[in-house]
Amino acid sequence: MKKRFMAAAMCSMVAGVGYAGEIQRASDVSPILFEDGDNYLEFSVAAVNPDLSGTFAGMVTGDITEAYRNFSLGYKRQVNDRLTFAIVGNQPYGADVSYAGVTPYPFAGSSAELNSLAITGLVKYNLSDRVSAYGGLRLQSLDGTIVIRTVGLPPPIPGAYNLTVNEDYKLGYLLGGAYEIKEMALRVALTYESEIEHDFRDNTGTPFKVKIPQAFTLHAQSGISRSTMVFGSIRWQEWSKFEIRPLDFAGGLIPVAAGPSDIWTYELGVGHRFSENWSGAFTLGYERDQGDVVTNLSGKDGYMSYGLAVKYETENWEITTGLSYIDVGSAMTNIGAGFSGNDAIAAGVKLGFRF
Repeated sequence: MKKRFMAAAMCSMVAGVGYAGEIQRASDVSPILFEDGDNYLEFSVAAVNPDLSGTFAGMVTGDITEAYRNFSLGYKRQVNDRLTFAIVGNQPYGADVSYAGVTPYPFAGSSAELNSLAITGLVKYNLSDRVSAYGGLRLQSLDGTIVIRTVGLPPPIPGAYNLTVNEDYKLGYLLGGAYEIKEMALRVALTYESEIEHDFRDNTGTPFKVKIPQAFTLHAQSGISRSTMVFGSIRWQEWSKFEIRPLDFAGGLIPVAAGPSDIWTYELGVGHRFSENWSGAFTLGYERDQGDVVTNLSGKDGYMSYGLAVKYETENWEITTGLSYIDVGSAMTNIGAGFSGNDAIAAGVKLGFRF
């Protein structure tokens, strides 16, 4: 079984991860370190189209989410038998929520947009044929715009609020280790991503912080025959540390957005090689419905996803396409709006070149 098939099958998970916990749009980037070839270059794009609507006191919110695309570009260099270097640029976090034109809903005209960009440099060192350690630094930017319009809601919620914050760049780090038995197509890898704390100012110039919380991701895969393998991941992120709380909004008593609970994200898949050039995979993704009261700029709690991926490869290049259906979990917001029966469609394409 080719090692190349193992890594490519996991690419089918890209579409499902695009709708994971809170504002997460991409997961751990360390798997690029295990790609074959002295030089490996990859580009991927995921397009996600959510349909998220709810009701409040008999009024319908309409679809509050915008379709979005997510991009990633990565390069890996095999320096020698023990040392590997990689650099990845991606958009790990984001949000696009809008109540534009929804009347007479209390939040009509409200919207939120959050953007991120991360550049991650990684180095892996093989301690033996089976054990390796890796780590690196991540430079991450975060910016956003929030518009709040409320009708008929009691103080301290203001009737109108606008805030725009420009890009803030901060450093974080990654650490990890892996165990492999290549003859069995077996690999288990654990990655830690540090918290990154961004500094912003509200409209009065008062500083406030937004934490992108720490995370652990466990990847595992194993061959079960010469042409079939299973793979998956478990990710924990400390989303209870996430909040956007400018002090000039409701006197800082109420966050504009917050993560009530830490979130576990699970992915499981099976891949099969049909011929020398063609392989495919089926994946399942899951986040438990926490039963939390979420903010009005969220409207979701947990999900279940079902994905299919197909890959075509030659000696020097490969293309993988994936499609996922995401059943979005029901949620109740902090003003009593209920969101249920919602879903999303996600599609991803990944191109890889070896030279």
